Amino acid sequence: MKALDADALYTACDPSRFGFDDTSQLADLEGLLGQDRAEEALHFGLGIRQHGYNLFVLGPSGMGKHTMVSQFLRQCAGEEPIASDWIYVANFAHPDKPRAIELAAGRGSTFAHDMRQLVEDLRSAIPNAFETEQYHARLQELHGNFQDRSRQVFIELAEEAEKHGVTVLRARDEFSFVPLKDGRPMKTDEYDALPEEEQQRLSAVISSLEDKLRGILHQRSQWQRELREAIKALNREVGMFAVGHLIEDLREKYHDVEAISEYLSEVQEDVIDNLNAFRDEEEEVLQWETGKAGQSFRRYQVNVLVDNSQASGAPVVYEDLPIFQNLIGRIEYVSQMGTLVTDYMLVRAGALHEANGGYLVLDAHRLLTQPFAWEALKRMLYAGEIYIESPAEMYSLISTVTLEPEPIPLKLKVVLVGERYLYYLLQAYDPDFAELFKVQADFENSIDSNDDNQNLYARLLATLIRKDQLLHFERDAVARIVEHSRRAVEDTRKLSVHMRGINDLLQEADYWARQGGRERVSRADVQQAIDKQIYRADRMQRHVVEEIRRGTLLIDTEGGVTAQVNALVVNELGRFAFGHPARVTATVRVGEGEVVDIEREVDLGGSIHSKGVMILSAYLAARFAGSKPLSLAATLVFEQNYGGIEGDSATVAELCALLSALADLPIRQSLAVTGSANQRGQLQPVGGINEKIEGFFDVCRARGLNGEQGVVIPATNVEHLMLREDVVEAARQGQFHIYAVATVDEAIEVLTGISAGAIDAQGEYPKDTVNDKVKRRLEDFAETRHEFARPGDGDEDDEDDRENQDHKPG
Repeated sequence: MKALDADALYTACDPSRFGFDDTSQLADLEGLLGQDRAEEALHFGLGIRQHGYNLFVLGPSGMGKHTMVSQFLRQCAGEEPIASDWIYVANFAHPDKPRAIELAAGRGSTFAHDMRQLVEDLRSAIPNAFETEQYHARLQELHGNFQDRSRQVFIELAEEAEKHGVTVLRARDEFSFVPLKDGRPMKTDEYDALPEEEQQRLSAVISSLEDKLRGILHQRSQWQRELREAIKALNREVGMFAVGHLIEDLREKYHDVEAISEYLSEVQEDVIDNLNAFRDEEEEVLQWETGKAGQSFRRYQVNVLVDNSQASGAPVVYEDLPIFQNLIGRIEYVSQMGTLVTDYMLVRAGALHEANGGYLVLDAHRLLTQPFAWEALKRMLYAGEIYIESPAEMYSLISTVTLEPEPIPLKLKVVLVGERYLYYLLQAYDPDFAELFKVQADFENSIDSNDDNQNLYARLLATLIRKDQLLHFERDAVARIVEHSRRAVEDTRKLSVHMRGINDLLQEADYWARQGGRERVSRADVQQAIDKQIYRADRMQRHVVEEIRRGTLLIDTEGGVTAQVNALVVNELGRFAFGHPARVTATVRVGEGEVVDIEREVDLGGSIHSKGVMILSAYLAARFAGSKPLSLAATLVFEQNYGGIEGDSATVAELCALLSALADLPIRQSLAVTGSANQRGQLQPVGGINEKIEGFFDVCRARGLNGEQGVVIPATNVEHLMLREDVVEAARQGQFHIYAVATVDEAIEVLTGISAGAIDAQGEYPKDTVNDKVKRRLEDFAETRHEFARPGDGDEDDEDDRENQDHKPG
């Protein structure tokens, strides 16, 4: 079979097809390259306003989903109205339930300033109102009236006592009645000397006077209450005079916000009820000036929870740490005398508050790995409002005084960005997910590599170059990036849109161009960046090649060996993948049709690899034992494999090893093979084809190319070939060969150099072909098995006859 031409091993990009000399001549690319499906989904998801139409943007990591979505959202948000401000104010009736008020953008901070200015004005106006002569005159009049009334009743009581020969003595607030003698208080011995009748009379008089005194004192207490009420009424009148016009001016300024008017009315009542805080408590004033106001003044402050005064459109918020508190907000506490206390001024906004009225972007993986965050987000979206709560309080982990802030209506779009597996896991296991995230925006991994897309790709590169202020790229350099993009996606008909990889390559090529003192990035700079990326990551690959060259890892690259094939495997270490050969050997003997996969038996083989071994067993049975039992016992193993094996790309290698063992034909060790086979012997494409070929090439080059070495690949993988330049050059010079085969028969012909042979109408293969030798070997196995089984069957029958004879009735 003829090897592939060198031109088929690498699909170059013709720079002459580009209509520019370098990327400085290209306009920036607007929109998302090759993401028509995702872009339409984004337009739909952002345009529909029904409940539950939030978005999940899915695609592999590194596609630039976050950047693209943010740019798209900002374009949309710029055309939408600015979101409202939200403030929390004191609830004077229920201090533990602060009130939330919505204001137009910018008015929240303005109202907070106005309230602060109001307190400053009240601090001046209220004391001044209580220092006027008019106030003091009215206050003195009230006190004078009280004193006059009190004095008059005591005078009347004293006069009545004197009529009965008794005087009233007063020591501070205590009163006593004492009989008189010659106009002076009677002494005790004088009282004792009085006749019994006189003593009884005086005692009765004093008792009567004491009853009247108690009535007077009670009446005086009532007058004192009336005085306090009168003073309070006076103070309210004076306070209202000082406060009313200030509150009214503020109410007029916010007349269009009913909630503010109601709040200001409550503020006015509270100020009037707490006038002494403005009149007497100098410490409170000092604390207010230093920003540490106590409860008396602090409760008039405004907590501006969301301030959109600087916004130019609907908010677009990306929360990079979506923990519970960062998402829905939190209530902070301060320590006072060993106790945690809080108030509405310590309520803090979360991402939902900041994005309310706009868009909230979250990384799905980060969100799902945070305790309580995912469930909290769903609750808020279902309820349509944001209510701040603490997990510790929800689960009764702490017991302290807390708040219940009034919930804020929630109206926003949530955009989750994550990989595909997260989307499908949530669809399968979370019933709420389908109700809340009804729109999926699925990003493509690649785009078609046609002329139009290649020019758009160049504009994308120009956009990224300007964004990062890099040197502009010559068109040869752009062509090399296009070629590298084809290799990255493992398809000559596609271009990778993995933005992280593209951007990294641009920046590193720019670095090497600057190191060389060049003003433009050339193709050589791009190639150097690619080579250096590989060099920094290929330590393990070089180690494997070295161990094979030294013979530590047993790989033959010349000669022929029966039942031994060089399979090709790929190892992925982070972002770097490399291929290398692995020896597969087979053994065959007479058996009952069992093919033992040693890797599976010792739990080193994955399920897909085990499936491949079962498929080759079915292939052998169907082709060579259609009418007879498959009398084969075989074992397959990856020699010197001490790790796991997964995938079915070694199916062809394992099958060829078995065929070689059965036909007793040597396999060319100068060749390696890769490919997946089905039950009909057709070869299927495999991944990592370029790395596999290059891995075997590196081993052969380390030992010396002899012109016989090469790799056998499925024909369906030809359009995936984007091999290194040194591999292509070796193929062009006839030192290395790539054979593309479509069936197992073609593969075994290349590996053995002998025709596989096609079956005729009688079910026979041409003599001495591979399939003929395999068929005759399996027939010999079947005959041998039959011969060994026949004596055993006869012995068993004779023994049964003897046993029956022994049990006959005598």
